[in-house]
Amino acid sequence: MSNTVQRFLFKELNIRGQHIHLQESWQAMLKDRHYPLSIIKLLGELTAVSVLMASGMKHQGRITLQVQGSGPVTLLVVEVTHDLKIRGMAKTDRTITTENTLDELLGDGQILVTLENIQTNHHFQSYVPRQGNSISEAFEEFLSQSEQLPSKLWLAADEQAIGGVMIQKMPDTDGHDSDGWERVMHITTTVQDQELTQLPTEELLHRLFHEELLELFTPSEVQYECPQDREKVDNMLRSLGEEEVRKLLEEQGEIVIHNEICNFHLRYGQKEVDSLFHGKATIQ
Repeated sequence: MSNTVQRFLFKELNIRGQHIHLQESWQAMLKDRHYPLSIIKLLGELTAVSVLMASGMKHQGRITLQVQGSGPVTLLVVEVTHDLKIRGMAKTDRTITTENTLDELLGDGQILVTLENIQTNHHFQSYVPRQGNSISEAFEEFLSQSEQLPSKLWLAADEQAIGGVMIQKMPDTDGHDSDGWERVMHITTTVQDQELTQLPTEELLHRLFHEELLELFTPSEVQYECPQDREKVDNMLRSLGEEEVRKLLEEQGEIVIHNEICNFHLRYGQKEVDSLFHGKATIQ
């Protein structure tokens, strides 16, 4: 299985790039979700962009992409930590077809990027302009402005894998070869979705750029991580107070907590509630 993001450099052109290829970690994120293909494509492409952005983080923290709107996709969240742990989900309120465009899926929903620095407890938020009708086009504009480097993206996703390539033009690229940037862009535009989702880094880059001199850097592993944090849910229920929790239990017969982003259920019956408040009933 391939679950990596890898940086590379066109040594004679001073153009930098990244390639992402996720299989097992992406499949774990989709497990038991039963999303239609158009949602898988949208969520996968946003996940790929998130990882490409997070792989360059210089501090401990996370990147979160979030969309909320009145379109069929009412909520979409992708989180990637500085050490490339991913998780995410999409929520819809109507039937989705495979023909839905980005505008049809998101409606008036805006893509919000949150950069979190855990070390300084600082958050930076910015909206991604909805340029064009694809995730690639929207983030090309966003990255080109935020990083002050012309950026191009090619993204693909299906049920089995995510694939993507990003290239960025450095300030002195034209000084190395005045035609280099246009040549590399033209070559990369020939890449097929199937190649992005199926080929590992070295094979894909060789297929595209065998006439260029490339330096490949050490790949970084990307993992799906969404643990069942029962203690956090326990504390949430305790904060409601024993009287309120027992009232809910009596009304419902069982308290079921659904963690949407990690897609798991925690169930509390009489035994679990008794254990939850054992020795804690008098705590204020």
